[in-house]
Amino acid sequence: MAAHMHVDIVSAEGEFYSGPATFVVLPGEQGELGIYPRHTPLITRIRPGVVRIQKPGQEEEFLFVAGGLLEVQPDNVTVLADTVIRGKDLDETRANQARKIAEDKLAQQHGQIDYAKVQAELATAVAELAAIARWRTRHHQS
Repeated sequence: MAAHMHVDIVSAEGEFYSGPATFVVLPGEQGELGIYPRHTPLITRIRPGVVRIQKPGQEEEFLFVAGGLLEVQPDNVTVLADTVIRGKDLDETRANQARKIAEDKLAQQHGQIDYAKVQAELATAVAELAAIARWRTRHHQS
C-alpha cells in the first residue's frame, strides 16, 4: 500500500497546495470525507468547510474552501475550489459581517432577492466561522 498520495488544491486565484499527503479530510455534500492513499476513484461536489491535509512527517495543512469539486484517484486527490483561504488567513470580522449581511437580506420581506444565492452566502459565512473556531482550537489561539 502506498504511504502517500499527491494532493492538489486550486482555485481561480491559483494553487494553494501541491504535494504529498498521508490523509486528507474534506467537507463532502453528504458529510466529511476521509481520503487515504489507494482510495476508490470518486468525483463529487464539496460544500463550504475545512480541508485538512496530513503531510508526511509534518504538521497538518489547514484550508477553508467555499465549495467546489473533488476528484479522487488511487494516488491523486484534486480539489477545484470556488474559493480557498489558508487557515492562518481566515478573518472572523469579515466572516461575521458576511453572515450579518446575508441574514439581513433573508429577513427582508420585500424587494428582489435571490434567496438561493443569499442562503449559499449565509452557509459559506457560517462554515467559515466554524473553520475559524476549529483553527483556533487546533492552534491554541484565543
